[in-house]
Amino acid sequence: MQTSSDRHEYPAHWEADVVLRDGGTARIRPITADDAERLVSFYEQVSDESKYYRFFAPYPRLSAKDVHRFTHHDFVDRVGLAATVGDEFIGTVRYDRIGAGGRPATGAEADEAEVAFLVQDAHQGRGVASALLEHIAAVARERGIRRFAAEVLPANTKMIKVFTDAGYTQKRSFEDGVVRLEFGLEPTDRSLAVQYAREQRAEARSVQRLLAPGAVAVIGTGRAPGGVGRSILGNIRDGGYTGRLYAVNGALPEGQKELDGVPAFRSVRDIDGPVDVAVVAVPAERVPEVVADCGEHDVQGLVVVSAGYAESGPDGRERQRALVRQARSYGMRIIGPSSFGVINTSPEVRLNASLAPDMPRAGRIGLFAQSGAIGVALLSRLHRRGGGVTGVTGLSTFVSSGNRADVSGNDVLQYWYEDADTDVALMYLESIGNPRKFTRLARRTAAAKPLVVVQGARHGAGPRGHAVRATQLPHATVSALLRQAGVIRVDTITDLVDAGLLLARQPLPAGPRVAILGNSESLGLLTFDACLAEGLRPHPPQDLTTAASAADFHAALSHALADDSSDAVVVTAIPSVGEGSVGDAALAEALRSAAAEQPTKPVLVVHVELGGLAEALSAATSTAPQPGAGSGPDPTPRTGERVKPRAAADEGAPADEKGAPAPPPEGTHPIPAYPAAERAVRALAQAVAYGQWRRDAADPGKVPEYEDIDERGAAALIEGMLARGQGLTLTTEATCELLAAYGVHVHRALPAPTPDAAAEAARTLGHPVALKATAPHLRHRADLGGVRLDLADEEQLRRAYAELTELFGSPEELRPVVQRMAPRGVDTVVRAVIDPAAGAVLSFGLAGAASQLLGDMAHRLIPVTDRDATSLVRSIRTAPLLFGWRGSAPVDTPALEELMLRVSRLVHDHPEVVAVTLEPVVVAPHGISVLGASVRLAPPPARDDHGPRTLPAY
Repeated sequence: MQTSSDRHEYPAHWEADVVLRDGGTARIRPITADDAERLVSFYEQVSDESKYYRFFAPYPRLSAKDVHRFTHHDFVDRVGLAATVGDEFIGTVRYDRIGAGGRPATGAEADEAEVAFLVQDAHQGRGVASALLEHIAAVARERGIRRFAAEVLPANTKMIKVFTDAGYTQKRSFEDGVVRLEFGLEPTDRSLAVQYAREQRAEARSVQRLLAPGAVAVIGTGRAPGGVGRSILGNIRDGGYTGRLYAVNGALPEGQKELDGVPAFRSVRDIDGPVDVAVVAVPAERVPEVVADCGEHDVQGLVVVSAGYAESGPDGRERQRALVRQARSYGMRIIGPSSFGVINTSPEVRLNASLAPDMPRAGRIGLFAQSGAIGVALLSRLHRRGGGVTGVTGLSTFVSSGNRADVSGNDVLQYWYEDADTDVALMYLESIGNPRKFTRLARRTAAAKPLVVVQGARHGAGPRGHAVRATQLPHATVSALLRQAGVIRVDTITDLVDAGLLLARQPLPAGPRVAILGNSESLGLLTFDACLAEGLRPHPPQDLTTAASAADFHAALSHALADDSSDAVVVTAIPSVGEGSVGDAALAEALRSAAAEQPTKPVLVVHVELGGLAEALSAATSTAPQPGAGSGPDPTPRTGERVKPRAAADEGAPADEKGAPAPPPEGTHPIPAYPAAERAVRALAQAVAYGQWRRDAADPGKVPEYEDIDERGAAALIEGMLARGQGLTLTTEATCELLAAYGVHVHRALPAPTPDAAAEAARTLGHPVALKATAPHLRHRADLGGVRLDLADEEQLRRAYAELTELFGSPEELRPVVQRMAPRGVDTVVRAVIDPAAGAVLSFGLAGAASQLLGDMAHRLIPVTDRDATSLVRSIRTAPLLFGWRGSAPVDTPALEELMLRVSRLVHDHPEVVAVTLEPVVVAPHGISVLGASVRLAPPPARDDHGPRTLPAY
């Protein structure tokens, strides 16, 4: 049990699990007085050279005084952290606060500390020191330390590299044979980039170890045929897994060496050789024993298909927590529990460690599903040729996370980002454990390859098995933020596959202009209407008539693709009858050959009762790697251009005489076929929007600097206000003062508790004035009559005051105020809120019914750039009211955008500002007027997304 040392309580929130460079895990925690024996054992395993580098002299063993000093800390001026695997230390770091001359110091006035590391030789090169540096730096910042100093021998190049690669602003000197490094601890753009890059490499590697193992053991393979474990064993064997496969069953008779032709053992410990991944299919009560055996055998990761965990109730949730803690204590990661399994179709791996009886076709689509049932449906949909989405495509990898107790969609995104075998990522999510991190990873992934997401449980609680932080944001807001990050958000799994097929098979459209051609006027008109409904710009359909031949289709498609006024082409086809009717194979070949002549524009087919056409379209081509093709999509494609889709082998391609899939025709793109115009057009509209996002993402804009912002003054105000309580809504005066520090000026509103006070306020402000009731039930409710405008003189003011009190009650109930009239314009609302899960969000809409009744609000993540602000104003459905709708005067949207940028800066610079509401903001033809404002403060969180790398706590 951890105890406190000296004068401060043990800081449990410093404990964290981290993923190391090689994909394994370690736990970082404070060192306490209970760790004396662990420290001595750790030091004994360190080489003499490493000891020399740490102490600058031969230091074979620690004295009792050393052990006491290194294990007794006050957790403020002296802090030590250890990286542990199991119960053993693998690395340590400590800092000691120093003052002038480098002497030990106490108190906040000394803001520098000396830092030193020691990592076990066997674990050097795993990124242990880098992870420890991130965490000790975060601890130091929390304790008021702003700079670290470190003295390193010149020969200790590994440790010098740890410091220099961290990305902090540094100063280096050399004196008396020692390199002295000094660096500030405030995160910089470079230090964050380094941290995120290390996080990406580590988490991607941890998933790669699970998806490309050299040896797999299936634990829980029953002696009788059938059952989950036996089924998975057969699926791995029959799928052609290229590594070593073992069956494990503790009830095997003595002497039995094989099961279904696979080497069999009673325990994973009996296997002579390494095991990289264990698939666990035993009852939940037996899993801890299995995990212990795997840990002792140095298994790298677990796929737990066993059920009976958090989805079963409180006892199961605690069982799930214990499972994660136990696995991480051995440095293992977990997919599951209640997982459907994992699949990797790479020819070098061919792993089907899942309950899917057939190995999916190899291809370029990565698939992640939190639900096993939905995963089955998606695999089936992508695998079959007909029904639903016609034609076939293939998978690169499939992960079913089950209860996502450890490995989550974020980890898989990290893997897909650099996976050369995945061109398109499809995800079915029922919960997002860390939306802030997900949007960050999604933005980076979407800049390189399409990411399509459908989210279940949108209007209620997520699955019981998912332990996630609750977000206070409505689903529509979360969806808007995902779209801002480049995620292609769809509503159904049908749309998920529809969009995925198009994006995997065709180049991105350069714009929304769509050519429509086909042999059915009615189907063409349906397609035309669907394009308009999706915001596309279709040309009038070209009717080739039902007598059209394959040559007619080829000529029309070639002409449409060559036309600079179109960005995409939708071909509609219905069965034709008669002696000269075109056959499916001939039509498919005509469309493919025409598309190959102009490969930079997407082509889609809408067919009716032409299952043979869809099969023919996908039969002779695949998304296999083209000869000489690059290894991945260009992250910055030219407008409307993507790297040619690639994919492997038997995606419906004809086989040669040896049974291997024949290579596709050079330069061809498989053409996706859809059974309904609406589905094809919806997929195309998603691709158009994504293509536009890719182009915009190349120039995301900048966060402007404003010379009149008083950041330090605002910080002092916030500190003084928070000193009065843990969280508070500011008074009107305090709100105005804080906002003014950021150049946001609120119109004065003077209280009017009596008619005479109202008249005096009007004389102070100057007529004309407005009289408003500010009681909660009347605030911002002009429709209820609680506001009187354009009161030109005292007589009108007193009459209005009498009317309000007669209608709504006494002044004490109404809380009336008097405010000078602002120029006429459009009433809007600007809000910023810090959500505990999603982070800081800026929202904008028109005031009143548009936002309150219709939910017409647009949202962006903070910090907002100038481009974000411009798009935010134009994103709401009622935006035309701001730009001169029906002859009205356009309003000053640049001033509105500047206001939003200033609010964004305030919230970004000061995380203590957890909510800001400006309502109404009247946007006039020239200038804006903020007539109402409220601000709420709260202490900032101890750690945020800029903090050190951590795995979700369990």
